[in-house]
Amino acid sequence: MGGRILLVVAGGIAAYKSLELVRLLRRADYEVTAVLTEAGARFVTPLSLQALTEAPVFADLWSLDDESRMGHIALSRSADLVVVAPATADIIAKLAAGLAPDLASTLLLATGTPVLMAPAMNVRMWLHPATQANVAALAARGVRFVGPEEGAMACHEVGPGRLAEPPDILHAIEAFFAESQVLAGRHVLVTAGPTHEPIDAVRTLGNRSSGRQGFAIADALRAHGARVTLVSGPVSLPDPPGATVHRVETAAQMLDACRAALPADAAICAAAVADWRARDPSPRKLKKCHGPPAFDLVPTVDILASLAAPGPDRPRLVVGFAAETDDLLAYAAAKRAAKNCDWIVANDVRAETGNMGGPSNTVHVIDGSGVEHWPPMAKEAVAARLAARVADYLADAGG
Repeated sequence: MGGRILLVVAGGIAAYKSLELVRLLRRADYEVTAVLTEAGARFVTPLSLQALTEAPVFADLWSLDDESRMGHIALSRSADLVVVAPATADIIAKLAAGLAPDLASTLLLATGTPVLMAPAMNVRMWLHPATQANVAALAARGVRFVGPEEGAMACHEVGPGRLAEPPDILHAIEAFFAESQVLAGRHVLVTAGPTHEPIDAVRTLGNRSSGRQGFAIADALRAHGARVTLVSGPVSLPDPPGATVHRVETAAQMLDACRAALPADAAICAAAVADWRARDPSPRKLKKCHGPPAFDLVPTVDILASLAAPGPDRPRLVVGFAAETDDLLAYAAAKRAAKNCDWIVANDVRAETGNMGGPSNTVHVIDGSGVEHWPPMAKEAVAARLAARVADYLADAGG
């Protein structure tokens, strides 16, 4: 798969070229999801886009059906790159001003994914100081642009404002992915989710981890070009596209799967591994009529310490997570030293934070040089920032 594109088709006569762009993207093995504005639907139909993308087309912010399939926030973070083609003066102005009256502008405002815009409009609209100021503001925020080109337009005027040709937009997309593949050729191991340690034939010791943070990290690393092996405990999340996924139940199974995946350039241990297991779980269901059972609990295997132990198979970078309710930074720093890992990502999992099992997180990254305090953000944004940090580390390490 070349990558995941979220294509926003805004209103304008050049919208018909979006169909050719989709055809080129699909031929190049990109996955494309289309968002069609109300004005865009006056020039191309949802049916045409759906036939070419082979995926549902999203159009209405207030559609209960669309929101039940994929909410607009999830949609805004579902791709590696958001492409707006054509990007009209209107949608450029909305994003520059932070306005969000419809689905397209809402997802552009909500996304943390890179954005590429292909402007298309009348020459006078393109050259207007307001449009030029909006483009400059968006460029300063990191939005990329391809085009516009000069030439004759449907309005019979000549000058800059023509939509870049679909092959040129494809080239800009491929250039983005070429730049972002900084982890190409690297293998990263990620653990996610809880482990469930059996008590009897039906009951387990576990925790509230949803696996969302670890799965988001695996997805973000894959977007940087890494070959990702994800070892996950019991969760209900779908496999991240492109990752090799191993589903396990217990800590011992997770460690075995991690060892089998080595060697790796980096290991990101985001799983919330149970600390204890029953020494002798019952092969039958324990009956409550016999009274409360007494358990002989023993520690589970230490996955983080095992992967971080010195030896020929130790990944160059080992990152652990510390989920704590008290004295967060002190416990996390002590864990980093005790486990011999390079970084610890500390997060507060008190019930009132909603971090464990919820959609967002607040983390602090501890390494040999100190502590980085990250602001609260969606778990996908934490994953993107952590993946970029891993990529920078491995690039500096060389080899």
